[in-house]
Amino acid sequence: MSLANALDAAIEDAVAEGRIAGSVVLVAENGKIVYERAAGHADRETGRQMQLETPFRFASVTKAFTTMAILKLMEAGRLSPEDRVATYLPGFAPRLADGSIADIRIGHLMAHTAGLDYRSQQPADGPYARAGVSDGLDESRGSLEANLARIASVPLDRIPGEGWRYSVATDVLGGVIEAVTGIGVDEAIRTLVSKPLQLSAAFHWPEEDLAVPYHDGKPAPVRMTVGVEVPQPYIEGPGVRFDPERIRDATAWASGGAGMAGRARDVLTLLEAYRTGAFLGDDLREAARMPRVGAEAQAMGPGWGFSWLGAVLIDPASTGSQWSNASVSWGGTYGNWWGIDFARKRSVISMTNTAYEGMSGRFARSIAAAASMPLS
Repeated sequence: MSLANALDAAIEDAVAEGRIAGSVVLVAENGKIVYERAAGHADRETGRQMQLETPFRFASVTKAFTTMAILKLMEAGRLSPEDRVATYLPGFAPRLADGSIADIRIGHLMAHTAGLDYRSQQPADGPYARAGVSDGLDESRGSLEANLARIASVPLDRIPGEGWRYSVATDVLGGVIEAVTGIGVDEAIRTLVSKPLQLSAAFHWPEEDLAVPYHDGKPAPVRMTVGVEVPQPYIEGPGVRFDPERIRDATAWASGGAGMAGRARDVLTLLEAYRTGAFLGDDLREAARMPRVGAEAQAMGPGWGFSWLGAVLIDPASTGSQWSNASVSWGGTYGNWWGIDFARKRSVISMTNTAYEGMSGRFARSIAAAASMPLS
């Protein structure tokens, strides 16, 4: 089966079965778009159809933008992965269980080995909940600085560098970006990444054209409301708490780990900048996709380690994946998934407005499998 036929089947089945409300899928190979399709509804209740240019809430797709901004600062000689975070954020000083101050480096934050966590991965009364830590998706307001202080108030359960855990580390990187540049993380990412790449992605989206977000439900996805908590598969706890209106609030602090919105083409352009081209030097593009944690991370299941950019495929045989060794992939909890197959020179972005089906459900897995097919 060809790539286009397989992708069409995956999209049509998911829409017909009511597993997703709508989607936009783009594939580029060797720098040229070889597949593009919009399907389903951007707003099911009003009947608004999904379009190729429909913007989506990114959630953790934001991390690829924040990481690129960090890499651009490294390229300019303003930052190093070996730098202590305290050099830039003196007030960010989490302690270990024995009371000593942890030695967190920039590289630990980038690889999610800093000993931090996400509130949504803890019990409802866990330490992050007690400290009032925001994951960057909820209706929490205030400032980034205040949230970093709350994060730092919770002792780490491991020494930085000793184990992988997906976490609020990229929000801390947002604070580092602000300290280095002297401007807000939203403006810094716009200046360092979005503007030079001519991307529409932003931390504030007042227009009404965003795809309406839904979450998994039976017999059909359920329209999200402010403060809804959606349990995560295989993770105990209350789940992710969403505020769909956060992106419209210009006063909300900019979450480098979850706070942006934009179009599928924005993400594809960014993925291609990681894969090839002159926007980022060869050495840093290579550094971004290098495994920093081995397959023990199981970042997307068996066989997947973790790089600065996302999960990296270390053992394709154990996953059953047809993606090439050293491919990198990640997603976003609003219902998005992306992948870069460096050997095939192929980048894929799949945006949906359905959590979690579009990120880690059967739809995402079907898109990943279809995107590994030959063009014809």
